Amino acid sequence: MKKLFLSTVVVFAGMFLYAQNPVNWTFTAKKVNDKTFEVHMTASIDKGWHLYSQEQPEDAIANPTSFTLTANPLFSLDGKIKEVGKMEKFTDKQLGLSANQYSNNVDFVQVVKLKGSAKTNISGSVEYQTCDDKKCLPPKTINFSVALK
Repeated sequence: MKKLFLSTVVVFAGMFLYAQNPVNWTFTAKKVNDKTFEVHMTASIDKGWHLYSQEQPEDAIANPTSFTLTANPLFSLDGKIKEVGKMEKFTDKQLGLSANQYSNNVDFVQVVKLKGSAKTNISGSVEYQTCDDKKCLPPKTINFSVALK
């Protein structure tokens, strides 16, 4: 009986933990030319969940996705982080609030230009919030580091 109870607890705990991680991130760098890279910060979003855009309307109900990139004297950032994906404009009719969000996946792309020929990394963190139709999870921060070579 104890084993059955323990097994049941483990299964439900595993399901709970899985449900609490509806966004999976991958971080890669694509060499565009000799000294230019595109850094791709890609979010794969579980079905039924949403990830919020970096830019939100004034009446937004969500925390926007934000990136913090660690300063590095070996490269410079070329422009802002762009979002590649199908943005959805959500409106809560009862509250009259809205949000810019993504489902399934979104690719955040930062162009980086090396100042010399040295190989280096770009590192930083992403803070994001995700919601489904019933609840929102607290904001979460993920650290990353990507080689530029």
